[in-house]
Amino acid sequence: MNFVQPIRDSEKVDAIKEFFKEESDRNYLLFLMGINTGLRISDILKLRVGDVKEKHITIREQKTKKQKWIMITPPLRRALKGYLPGRPDHEFLFKSRQGGNKPIGRSMAYKILRKAAAEFKLKDIGTHTMRKTFGYHFYQQTKDVAMLQEIFNHSSPDITLRYIGVNQDGLDYAMSKFKI
Repeated sequence: MNFVQPIRDSEKVDAIKEFFKEESDRNYLLFLMGINTGLRISDILKLRVGDVKEKHITIREQKTKKQKWIMITPPLRRALKGYLPGRPDHEFLFKSRQGGNKPIGRSMAYKILRKAAAEFKLKDIGTHTMRKTFGYHFYQQTKDVAMLQEIFNHSSPDITLRYIGVNQDGLDYAMSKFKI
């Protein structure tokens, strides 16, 4: 499995949002869902229209089997308002274009993100990048590693900081100042 990175530059995050907005409502919402909730792609792809109509998303995480209650952020709420009308509650949120009521698969989600990565010349990008991007920006805005650790269900703050790449940022900075 490849190691993926968060998208650290918020201007690049905004540019990617615009890229997806022009390309496809579904792909735009997929990216917004990932960077606004911190959910794993396996949990995002299981979401149905009815799951996102309230103030919170309530799911049982596929990996941990833990119940999760996630508030829908204002930017995500605005995008959902434009995407949901006319869709029945049982329909998958990220419906495949193959026909029937089936969600897109992990590989399609990966292809969608790789398209943006190629457009913006990003390396180390995969479906987990959205979750890590959420974590990285949440931490930069709040500096609350304990809350982020709880959101991610990590066992220690150190694991959370390493996961979102903050430790790597510190190492890179230290190395850039090192001289011998």
